[in-house]
Amino acid sequence: MTASEKTAWITRRAAEIGFDLCGVVLAENWPELGRIPDWLARGYAGEMGYLHNPRRQFPASVFSGARSIIVCALNYNTVQPLSTEAAAINDADRSPHGGPRGWISRYAWGDDYHRVLGEKLNALVDGMHGQFDEAFQARTYVDTGPLPERVAAKHAGLGWLAKNTCLLNEHAGSWLFLGAILTTLDCAPSVASEESLPADLCGNCTLCIEACPTTAITEPYVLDARRCISYLTIELRGAIPEELRPGMGHMVFGCDICQDVCPWNQRAGFSFAADFLPREIPSVTLDAEGGKFGESATLLAPSLEWLASLTEEEFEPIFRGSPVRRTKWRGLIRNACVALGNSRLKRDSPAYARITALLTRLSASEDEIIAEHASWAVRRLQSPEQH
Repeated sequence: MTASEKTAWITRRAAEIGFDLCGVVLAENWPELGRIPDWLARGYAGEMGYLHNPRRQFPASVFSGARSIIVCALNYNTVQPLSTEAAAINDADRSPHGGPRGWISRYAWGDDYHRVLGEKLNALVDGMHGQFDEAFQARTYVDTGPLPERVAAKHAGLGWLAKNTCLLNEHAGSWLFLGAILTTLDCAPSVASEESLPADLCGNCTLCIEACPTTAITEPYVLDARRCISYLTIELRGAIPEELRPGMGHMVFGCDICQDVCPWNQRAGFSFAADFLPREIPSVTLDAEGGKFGESATLLAPSLEWLASLTEEEFEPIFRGSPVRRTKWRGLIRNACVALGNSRLKRDSPAYARITALLTRLSASEDEIIAEHASWAVRRLQSPEQH
């Protein structure tokens, strides 16, 4: 089988498995990778030490004999509101019990995408072993190794790297999970030359840059991760810089703002995969005595009061198999405290006394990070400027 025939079979099989996009590229040192040292030198990686792995600049060095990269994309854009449309969802007085709501990033509403994509990638590799006679090695990656999936996806023809640094496809937008297979197989690239790659269609648009509430996009195509709400709520383990907390709004895990405002995402298709629908959660509000109500809800705009009240023992079963586990219990409570501090909850709201009491209890926590963020939230809620 020729290299071109292999690529054609791989892309057909990827579609049969359920991937929305698939492309193949040779494991080369693309120009974008040469800019990594400068980005790291600016400190933009923050505490993400794994981004300093030198193999990220040289895909062929990830393992001996690596030649081709198969990049697959899966749409996770379920039919649900955007975070920029969440004002109605976040109405503090919309339920009988009151209380503001938080925002969990769209990709984390359902099951962990690492598992979902991993199973599909493994199925593709199994099919390749059954189809191709020659012996070869193949390793799959879903944010789990030194392979720069976004850059590989661009050079495999799946889209362009937008000004917010996300991969953006003209038809599918940027609501895409990316997974890759690095293999010793000799496959033909999906795009014949650099000149044939999808054009950058961002044009003069700067909506993503202007919408970022923490100014994390320092210039077009450059992201300072240390200021990104996704980094602050997930990757950062310690205290969130106080000057960045107000800009975090009601975000408690990740952030969708720069994607929500992107014009290309307004025309993107939807996914109806059950794996990515908001998972149901029990007992999302508290009564005055701290008891659970029997309401059910989903991870779409969950109650901040409920999140902040979770014990470490409750956290694990609720978020088992969910991307939210990555922030850990302490991180989620910390983030919920910040979001409550930003909620502008009115003193005459039925939830105000409950929530300030909850935050006051958390400010006495033995965990210094939780205690400090809860104290900050109490001061912010009590500030005249917030009312």
